[in-house]
Amino acid sequence: MPENTMSIEVQIADLLKESMRNRDMRTADCVRMIKTKHMERRTASGFKGPLDDALWLDVIASYQKQLRKSREEYVAIGERGAASLPQLDFEIELCGRFLPQAAGEDEVRAAVLEAIARLAVTDAKQIGRLVGEIMKANKGRFDPAMVKRLAEQELTPKT
Repeated sequence: MPENTMSIEVQIADLLKESMRNRDMRTADCVRMIKTKHMERRTASGFKGPLDDALWLDVIASYQKQLRKSREEYVAIGERGAASLPQLDFEIELCGRFLPQAAGEDEVRAAVLEAIARLAVTDAKQIGRLVGEIMKANKGRFDPAMVKRLAEQELTPKT
């Protein structure tokens, strides 16, 4: 992956040039799709905000999430969808190169415990608020499903 000191936009442009030079159409097609998704986002009506790395990260994370969902659907249809899985896996991995490393369960559990104490959450009915606060503070690093599962574990009365 290109240096982390470069903006994501520059890294994307460099990767596209390199993949075209090497005639790596799989990579080039995926990078073009990411660029298209970015263009769609920033030209959408009502878009306001800076055109920075945070926007690129959000676009790439959304695209990766879409790919993961597609992969699940292809797996569900069985043999007919199996041919598309290698390409989807490749694109999911390529998107992952640009995203921050996901946090492990121990780090997420520590954040959940800290947020429970800070927000004085005592009831499982407040999980939505708790998960929302944690995700806002750790956007892109924490898996929302893991945060919810760990929050439920911590707030469920132990018998």
